[in-house]
Amino acid sequence: MAPSKVDVLVKGGRVIDPATGRDGVADVALRGGIVAAVEPSIPASVAAEVIDAAGKLVLPGLIDTHAHVYQHVTGRFGLNPDLVGVRSGTTTVVDQGGPSSMTIGGFQKFIVEPAKTRVLCFISAYVAGGLEGHLYPDLYGPGGVDVKATVRAARANADIVKGIKAHAEIGGASRWGLEVIKLGKQISRETGLPLYIHLGQLWPTKDGHDIDPDEVVEALVPLMEKGDVLAHPFTRHPGGFISEKTGEVHKVVWKALEKGVTIDVGHGSHFSFEMARKVLAAGIKPYTLGADMHGYNVKAPGDSDDEARSENPFLGVAPFCLTHAMTELLALGMKLPEIVATVTSNPAAMMRLEDKIGSLKPGMAADVSVLEIKKGRFTLSDNSGEKVVASELIAPVLAIRGGQRFAVDSPLVPGAEVLAA
Repeated sequence: MAPSKVDVLVKGGRVIDPATGRDGVADVALRGGIVAAVEPSIPASVAAEVIDAAGKLVLPGLIDTHAHVYQHVTGRFGLNPDLVGVRSGTTTVVDQGGPSSMTIGGFQKFIVEPAKTRVLCFISAYVAGGLEGHLYPDLYGPGGVDVKATVRAARANADIVKGIKAHAEIGGASRWGLEVIKLGKQISRETGLPLYIHLGQLWPTKDGHDIDPDEVVEALVPLMEKGDVLAHPFTRHPGGFISEKTGEVHKVVWKALEKGVTIDVGHGSHFSFEMARKVLAAGIKPYTLGADMHGYNVKAPGDSDDEARSENPFLGVAPFCLTHAMTELLALGMKLPEIVATVTSNPAAMMRLEDKIGSLKPGMAADVSVLEIKKGRFTLSDNSGEKVVASELIAPVLAIRGGQRFAVDSPLVPGAEVLAA
């Protein structure tokens, strides 16, 4: 039954809501900051504002599971949360490891509270938090982890802390083995929160230490439990899902999946089409999709290309954002409803927020992302230099967060004209 009065009516779009199984043309009514109704046809006369979404996708508000938005505190890593969020068509962003037990208060006060985007986080296992760790690896050893303080901070900020972030990569393993991951797992168990683990080399190996990337992955997986998250399955760096020896998916990855460990793409500067094809061909699909945008993916104001690359080891050769990462999964053969699940219902479930976000069921938060699929020829480039020409581009149109409408005007969104082949 159509509601009598609503604040916003999103009319005539293709509604894809994996949580409810809905996929078809429908109208979405929002009232008082929640979803009031989703019906085949709701009269425009009942709405204070009508948004014509004919020919577009109407989705539960997108959730970016891997963001870096602790602006001004995490060095160049932190981007403005609304540029990554609502102004890019995404209603919820999850900062991966920016705030720590020492800095979570500032994150709450200066990032979460003023942002129009819903901002959550996976708290860093390290007291240093998400500083420019690629420059200072010694900050990220076992001596930089305070289990008790991090457990206390996570519990005290349970409204925004939804997991624990740590790294398992060969640079760290050459210095202190997997001790940091073991401590991160201890924090995870004591808080009852998932452990999110970065795979793929981040730091250079310590002089004189030869580390086998395969052995790092093999030693890691037995430590993981149901609900934990392996990130960067498509990484171009050693120490990811693909064995350096066999060129195939590690056998232990299958064991992790059997345990209930999930996979987050964590696009960033790591993404490789070659590795993605191998992982997907093996039958492994990501559960969640994070863009992993940070300040090292974009040039600083005034930098030339050469200056930017000389100072920035992570500068991507390809522009991207969350919807662009969705486009790449589409080009790799994943079905659109599967992709939508990775940015809506699945991340909501991962964070145990499926009763609040990730769906357009009546009573849920009035978070909606309106996207469109552009047809043409678009060049998609990974950070290994490979280029793929796609016939479809998923582009954000607008976001509605808590019933408030936001235009997509973020410079972080690569436009169709930039990508035209």
